Amino acid sequence: MATEIERKYLVQLETWQQAKINAQCTPISQGYLSLEAERTVRIRIKKEQAFLTIKGKNQGVSRLEFEYSIPLKDGLELLKLCQGTIIQKKRYVLQYDKLTWEVDEFEGDNTGLIVAEVELESENQVFALPSWIKEEVSDDNRYYNANLVQHPFKDWL
Repeated sequence: MATEIERKYLVQLETWQQAKINAQCTPISQGYLSLEAERTVRIRIKKEQAFLTIKGKNQGVSRLEFEYSIPLKDGLELLKLCQGTIIQKKRYVLQYDKLTWEVDEFEGDNTGLIVAEVELESENQVFALPSWIKEEVSDDNRYYNANLVQHPFKDWL
C-alpha cells in the first residue's frame, strides 16, 4: 500500500517562464475510467509508456495511490473508454530545495491553467517554495485532474 502526500499550487506565469528553461518536459495524455469520490481510476500515456493508477479518497493532502505500468497498446485502448474529456498537458520536472516539483501546463479545454505539485514525506513537512509559486490550492477540488475532465478550466469564468 502506498500513500501519496501532495500539495498543489498555482504558478506565477512570468517567473515560471524563466524557471522552466532548464526543466525536463514530457507530454501527457490522461483520462479517467472512474471518477467516484471514493476512488479514481486513471489511464496515463507518458512518452511511449502507459500507466494505470488507482487513487483513494483524499484525507487532507494524503490519499492511497497505486500505479502500475501497462502495455502501451492497452493504455491507448483504455483511453477510449474514459469519462469526460482526455486531459492533455506538458509536465515539467525540476528540483528545488531537495524536492522534486512537477509543473503541469494544461492544453485543450484547460489551456491557461498551470499547476505545480510537490510530493512530501509527511503532511507536516516544512519546505521552501520556489519564487514561481503563486498560491496553494491543495484543498480546492477544482484543480484536481479528475475534476478538470468534467469541469474544464475554460468553463470557470
